[in-house]
Amino acid sequence: MDATHVSDDDTLDLAEGAHDLVIHGLALHWANDPLGQLIQARRALKPDGLFMAALFGGTTLHQLRAALAQAESDLYGGLSPRVAPMGEIRDLGALLQRAGFALPVADSLPLSVSYETPLHLMRDLRAMGEANALSDRPRSPMPKALLARACEIYADTYADKDGRILATFDMVFLIGWAPAPDQPQPLRPGSASTRLADVLGAQETPLKD
Repeated sequence: MDATHVSDDDTLDLAEGAHDLVIHGLALHWANDPLGQLIQARRALKPDGLFMAALFGGTTLHQLRAALAQAESDLYGGLSPRVAPMGEIRDLGALLQRAGFALPVADSLPLSVSYETPLHLMRDLRAMGEANALSDRPRSPMPKALLARACEIYADTYADKDGRILATFDMVFLIGWAPAPDQPQPLRPGSASTRLADVLGAQETPLKD
């Protein structure tokens, strides 16, 4: 099987209708135009070709975002874009539909990671290539007073019982298929003739009104 690796530029170097599978790996959350990236990926697929993406979304680094925002508000009375916003899973799933994918699926897996200090987290993010790349980000180094205050807030608010700070990485996974004439079509909601609980041999617990 031949595989082609392309850069995650604004224009993807993919031939139209030439691929059975397109994988967008941990880069879609940095795209200037995520919908455009999805449309390009769909056009690059053969009919019934599969698209898969993994990206950071939702609550990723919400602890760091909150600590920096509180520290900057305390010291300077304002906020700067220091942590990039991440797409919510419902919005990302809707983008799959807008891009023309059939049978779209969006799922998430929140991962909790611990670090010795907030500085260790920041160093790891830089080593991962996940530091702040927003065009409107502050261009000067973070003031020492702001960094110290943010670390203090982070440690006071988001430490575990061992004193290590916690960081969330919300992994989002997207799957969609290039449309094809003979592709299975989703059934109308409520049209199922078999209960899922019966198939799984599980006991169904009714929800409270």
